[in-house]
Amino acid sequence: MANQWKLEGQYLEACNCKPACPCVFLSTPTEGDCTVLVGWHIEKGNDGKMNLDGLNVALAVISPGTMHETKWKVALYVDERASEQQKESLVRIFAGQAGGHPARLGAFIGEVLGVKSVPIEYKKEGKRRALRVGAVGEADIESIEGAGGSEVTVNGHPLCIAPGFPAVVARSKGVRYKDYGFQWTLSDRNGLHSPFVYEG
Repeated sequence: MANQWKLEGQYLEACNCKPACPCVFLSTPTEGDCTVLVGWHIEKGNDGKMNLDGLNVALAVISPGTMHETKWKVALYVDERASEQQKESLVRIFAGQAGGHPARLGAFIGEVLGVKSVPIEYKKEGKRRALRVGAVGEADIESIEGAGGSEVTVNGHPLCIAPGFPAVVARSKGVRYKDYGFQWTLSDRNGLHSPFVYEG
């Protein structure tokens, strides 16, 4: 019997769509295709008896068209602080091989460009979230202020990274990625963040 696993923490994503990203409503990306940088900070996690607390994971996604109708190219990045056993566990989970919500996302993947261990930093400070993925990528986003200073959220959208939590709509201060022959640098584009819980 496979180990039971559970991860909980914070996630962010930053894409090239203008806010708010239509992809989460299964509509066409504002730029015709979608490039996304996603990061997860695991506040508390385990795979069986293996502790995964404090580790980070990132995913670069290239979708050539409407996201739910195309197969994605992805690159997976695992926190270099992870042991070999922890890395194997995180790759298995985030590649969708261990069930749970990552397996639903994994069904959209057509090609895995590669898996690398790199230093990954995730920062949460007020309305801002920041992700650093070694030398290959970074994303800085800030929540959009809604009526009366409240957060703007999207709840129950069909293409979500963190089901069960309202996604806070944000705008990017800067997003950069360069690896596997792909490169993008942009700002003032869509971002989302929220807590997440995955288990399998």
